[in-house]
Amino acid sequence: MNNYIYKKGEILKLCYSDLVPMRLDRWLALKRPEQSRSRIQKFIYAGLVRVNGIKSSTKTPLRQGDQVQIWMPPPDLLPYLIPQHIPLDILFEDQYLIVVNKPADLTVHPAPGNKYGTLVNGLLFHCSDLMGIGGEMRPGVVHRLDKSTTGCIVIAKTKEILAALQLQIQNRVVSREYIGIVHGVPATNKGTIIGKLGRHPVNRKRYAVLVNEKGRYACTHWCLIERWGDYSLLRFKLDTGRTHQIRIHCSHIGYPIIGDQYYSKQRRLPLAFNGQALHAVELSFNHPVNSDRMVFHAPLPKIFEKLLTSFRSFC
Repeated sequence: MNNYIYKKGEILKLCYSDLVPMRLDRWLALKRPEQSRSRIQKFIYAGLVRVNGIKSSTKTPLRQGDQVQIWMPPPDLLPYLIPQHIPLDILFEDQYLIVVNKPADLTVHPAPGNKYGTLVNGLLFHCSDLMGIGGEMRPGVVHRLDKSTTGCIVIAKTKEILAALQLQIQNRVVSREYIGIVHGVPATNKGTIIGKLGRHPVNRKRYAVLVNEKGRYACTHWCLIERWGDYSLLRFKLDTGRTHQIRIHCSHIGYPIIGDQYYSKQRRLPLAFNGQALHAVELSFNHPVNSDRMVFHAPLPKIFEKLLTSFRSFC
């Protein structure tokens, strides 16, 4: 791959070497994992991508020897993407990446309805050189956690580290494990939930397990840790990382996460609990520079601990 800087953007020159043809947008998303596929498609629609010197479509099939040129414009720096002094519970940090124990009620990155007070704003204050890594509104963010989900999240400090970690996620080198309290008691001690996920057919703000081919493959492994009456503590391991995946899968099999306002009926609990009882307890990956296996554990939030104590004493 050859590349050079042009007009504050970046022109990349790549050669397709595979024997089997592949769609242009899919291949570029694999080659540039720090960019989302939808963003790559926007570049193609805007005429910023050429195959053998010709403007192409997202569905253009690449064949061995094709020369691909793409102009990567600089990220759009939004006026509200500003550093803010937000306390961070840092589990690990070096010159390449940072691992944070995210608290509840903290959105990971800005969005039209939530422009300030996000994890990204706090990270920009803590790491001033993150601006522009990986897209407009989520610099350095390797993966996301829902606003009410707590626990481990890793952020890259350079484009190269971001691409390397996202590639590890694609190749399932990264391991993400969660614990959650659910309504009900599963009939078995462990299981695997497989169901394609996509937008809910009626409520477009929600996601659901879809029976047609439009959904994206999602796989969640779970095991039972404890049970108390009509509640259970489960541990989850993700094969994929779709939006709301654990929450949707648990609801789909009839054991929704307690406190989940989207996918669970609100029931009375032993104590007041705002948010959802889902915590990213363990994150592991290979360090992109030295290849050392790194394993991080995020302590449970105090309110989660109190909830566990209440359930245990109740039973």
